[in-house]
Amino acid sequence: MNKTLLAPERLRQLPRQFSWVDQQLVRGGHLDRCDHSAWALYLFLTTVADSQGLSYYSEAAALRWLKVEPSQLHAAREQLIAAGLLAYRKPLTFLVACPGGSVPQPDQMTWTLEKLRQSAAAVWRDWR
Repeated sequence: MNKTLLAPERLRQLPRQFSWVDQQLVRGGHLDRCDHSAWALYLFLTTVADSQGLSYYSEAAALRWLKVEPSQLHAAREQLIAAGLLAYRKPLTFLVACPGGSVPQPDQMTWTLEKLRQSAAAVWRDWR
């Protein structure tokens, strides 16, 4: 598939602050275990958490930003805890590594120096 940027002037750049969403959430089937309110909470927490996955945002702030009732926030948090994606002890919320992990282990890394060289050469050919 030949991919082209639809709006190259709007290409996303890695922000100075830490924030990311792990692809394992989809690939590991974690989305199946939670409803949309839990994923809204998860997205909010990934946005405001520090580089260790800790968020100090208060419950009142989360309620205000997500525009949900306290019971909805509590249910969403419990779903994320049950899915193994979140740990909570007031006042801290901790986004934990996805169950099953998404970081490849050394024995799973199949790239050799030669494969890397070949790939780089192919990209260079296509680019010119």
